Amino acid sequence: MALGEKKSFFAKLKDGLTKTKDDMIGKIEDVIFQRPAIDEDMMEELEEALILSDIGMETTEKIIDRLREDIKKEKIGTPELVREQIKKIVSDIIYREESRLSEEVPLVILMIGVNGSGKTTSMAKIAHMLKEQGKTVMFAAADTFRAAAIEQLEIWGQRVDVPVIKHKEGADPSAVIYDAVHAAKARNTDVLICDTAGRLQNKKNLMNELEKMNKIIEQQFPEAAKETLLVLDAATGKNAVSQAKEFGEAAKLTGIVLTKLDGTAKGGIVITLADEFDVPVKFVGVGEGMDDLQVFDPQAFADALFD
Repeated sequence: MALGEKKSFFAKLKDGLTKTKDDMIGKIEDVIFQRPAIDEDMMEELEEALILSDIGMETTEKIIDRLREDIKKEKIGTPELVREQIKKIVSDIIYREESRLSEEVPLVILMIGVNGSGKTTSMAKIAHMLKEQGKTVMFAAADTFRAAAIEQLEIWGQRVDVPVIKHKEGADPSAVIYDAVHAAKARNTDVLICDTAGRLQNKKNLMNELEKMNKIIEQQFPEAAKETLLVLDAATGKNAVSQAKEFGEAAKLTGIVLTKLDGTAKGGIVITLADEFDVPVKFVGVGEGMDDLQVFDPQAFADALFD
């Protein structure tokens, strides 16, 4: 990646995190720069500020406990150093050694998530990204419970010039996956991206459906690498954590796509997700444009948030 592209990525990320930075970092700075001393009262106020910034209770306690230890151990005595230490703790929490999409081909990606989370749009943006890397892509319209889902995927398929394998509304989703897998193999497609039903009302049905899809992929396309990406809307805040728990029980997730980060002050949810789930955030959405779904870089995220 060229230097200019890195700057462009960082600028987009920084712009996208403006609301979160103003809210979360604003609350933190109000506490640490207005207290007369670095003491237990400051710690309690910091804890409250973090919780109010949509960081979960467990994650907040972990940050505060470590901050207490670091202040004693490293003899931190100024607000500026407290702020830097919070940044370091956050960076450590969100860091994951493997936070990138598999580069193996052929690759099958199952996209899961509730309706309205930005799942279909994310599929299109990932496809656009992969095509820019010179890879061939195909869509499978396996959310057959809603005619609108099939139509929406077709529209995006036309926009990004990606073929769509579909059946009629109400068809067996696994039958769509079966046909899509064989079409992808016949055309030597590099990446097959599969839409799935975005319903959590019946977890058992969801689990059975995903299990059937996975079985078909394993039986019919054993040579393919596999990713299961959960799409979450950052604006839902703590509700996104609940969705991650639910879907995590229904499927073996390999990554999270966090959308609409630019439109919310709840970007602190990235920290909670990274802390509470052994699943890396792989993409973040920082705008409406086709290039505004970015590969998640934990260090760049911490830098954009705190600097």
